[in-house]
Amino acid sequence: MAKFQPKVADEGRDDGMREKMIQVNRVTKVVKGGRIMAFATLTVVGDGDGRVGMGKGKAREVPVSVQKAMESARRGLVKIPLRNGTVPHNATGEHGAAKVLLAPAPAGTGIIAGGPMRAVFEVLGITDIVAKSLGSSNPYNMVRATFDALSRMTTASQVAAKRGLTIEQIFN
Repeated sequence: MAKFQPKVADEGRDDGMREKMIQVNRVTKVVKGGRIMAFATLTVVGDGDGRVGMGKGKAREVPVSVQKAMESARRGLVKIPLRNGTVPHNATGEHGAAKVLLAPAPAGTGIIAGGPMRAVFEVLGITDIVAKSLGSSNPYNMVRATFDALSRMTTASQVAAKRGLTIEQIFN
């Protein structure tokens, strides 16, 4: 298997992306000669304007693991519709035993969310939101459940186009 060599040019990347490391976990592989230690990292990357991605990386050293996770997150960016620094409507997301409830909040409320969800909202560019996690508190599942809820977000114009109506007809 090829060894991963970190690129020196990527160290000072200045593409305007916000990066957050959510978890670093030490993992062990037991082989005949003993134990092989490695590190698994979970990260999120976003542009602060509605694009966000999640990445996982695993390597023998923490910095290489983090770099792999960041690259993985950059490759998987998705666009989420936002409205005035919050989500357009309530949403629920699930992954495994983790369940996440998201609700829009008025300006000035801040991010009311725990742990891994907060990191996702910060890099996404959400400034006001109320979120609740139910079930599993596993960071991997919570982040995936948050992405599931965010992927269900639609704007009024998308709903109008789907129904064949105008935006005014939807709200009246």
